[in-house]
Amino acid sequence: MMTPIEEKKDEKIRTGMVQVSDGKSRPRPARLVLTMESVTVQREVIVPPQLPRDKTVPHARERMVQITRQKVGGLGLSIKGGAEHKLPILISKIYKDQAADQTGQLFVGDAVIKVNGEYITACKHDDAVNILRNAGDIVVLTVKHYRAATPFLQKQADGASDTDSSTGDEHPSLHNKVDANCNNERTETNGGWQSAWDGDESSRPGSAAGSMRGSRPPSVASDRLPDGSKEWVDVVSVPLMMGYVTRYVFGTDKLRPGAFEVRGARPSQSTGVIHVDDPAALSHWLKGVSDNITGLTNLQMKLFNRHLPGGERIEYMGWVHEGVVAAAQSWQSYRPRFLVLKGTDVMLFDVPPMNVTELAKCPETLKVYQTMFRTVKESEMVDWRQHCFLVQSSAGSLSAPGPRYFSAETRHELLRLEAAWTANIVNSVVRLEKKTFTVVHGGRPAGLTLDWAGGFSLSEGGPGAAPLWAYRFSQLRGSSDDGKSKLKLHFQDTETKVIETKELECQILQSLLFCMHAFLTAKVASVDPAFLASIQHH
Repeated sequence: MMTPIEEKKDEKIRTGMVQVSDGKSRPRPARLVLTMESVTVQREVIVPPQLPRDKTVPHARERMVQITRQKVGGLGLSIKGGAEHKLPILISKIYKDQAADQTGQLFVGDAVIKVNGEYITACKHDDAVNILRNAGDIVVLTVKHYRAATPFLQKQADGASDTDSSTGDEHPSLHNKVDANCNNERTETNGGWQSAWDGDESSRPGSAAGSMRGSRPPSVASDRLPDGSKEWVDVVSVPLMMGYVTRYVFGTDKLRPGAFEVRGARPSQSTGVIHVDDPAALSHWLKGVSDNITGLTNLQMKLFNRHLPGGERIEYMGWVHEGVVAAAQSWQSYRPRFLVLKGTDVMLFDVPPMNVTELAKCPETLKVYQTMFRTVKESEMVDWRQHCFLVQSSAGSLSAPGPRYFSAETRHELLRLEAAWTANIVNSVVRLEKKTFTVVHGGRPAGLTLDWAGGFSLSEGGPGAAPLWAYRFSQLRGSSDDGKSKLKLHFQDTETKVIETKELECQILQSLLFCMHAFLTAKVASVDPAFLASIQHH
């Protein structure tokens, strides 16, 4: 029986009983904790009443700690880990009576999530060292305690890297040990998830690691139950920043009944499959997680935009799933893609960019005015995935044969993407102002210009030549083409109302057609603001 969802409004924390599995084994009872920045799965463990307790141990939630850098000793702490080791940035040593120690709020085994509000979870070790060294005199760290790493970090504390002096070499043996025993804190929905649930010797009551005193004993993840005999400890915690929630079995079109999964920005970050029997509670969890993800992603978008010029601002960031058909199979699988609409660009990432530098290294980029976006009707859907759309480009890496098939998680997300796409087209066309294509007209080379202010015009000769004809966008009544190079444009004369047909040939016909569509879409949206407002309202 699932208990009602509890909500602490002051802290914006929701908790409730669920069941969790790896998608294959039998679901187990668990507690789900949703905060503004993460979702955490907890399990209940029995603790002998006589076990000594240390009240100074931090809870396994994110905490903000302010440190004042000292002229001698700097921050007074050392770190280990980093993205290259598939580990968080972990505090491995705190120097007695120095800055970190004087706060009384930092512990060996704390993972540094942010430095002065900027995420460093994707940073390599040396990058994290440099960020800490150059963070200023007043440094605000967002940290979270990683219980399983603590005993191993303390054993090897002397080999850590001082953030305010030279960076020493890491010990591979330490990384192996920490990696093997941090499964309680980070895991995928596979065999590793099972071991994370079962725990390890260091987390079991009465073990050597579990009864450490005076150093930094294991943390308690949440509230203790009556009599002090049971408590909740973290199995896995997934950061929501640029993550996503899904009800589909990963990579497929199969919808999980009464269940969902939360995945983080990195492939290894997953809650496992969360089962909720009550439909109302399921909807409540889905909305809560989705709202927090959207809020955090919009916050990250604003942070990016601080460093981008006006014409390059990001209008949308979010996850979609692309249908992929392999040669040996007749059905399509799905892979998650992180889609960004920035300035005039449509960008697709396998892993979300965490900073402006990563944003500039996008593996797939194309121009929005050379791209067609179309939602898929229910009768056109190829499988059980819903809320689908097609993307086809006349140039760039998306110009592979035919359109590309994508799916959004919800109808709301699809409408949000469609509205952002239309807004991006308007902004891009206004910024572009005009675009000229080389065509053949009446057997002679000419230039067909699409002008945001003027409409269509055809000129022979160089720039500045008088147009042979010109029409406003509103005069276009239709067009037809042979799918190769020939195009007919049908305009209506404003006075005689007679339809005049202009025949052209263009070697890049698809680019011309897509660009025409972009200009016409932008013109309709600007002439009729209700058009743009209507889809943004959804």
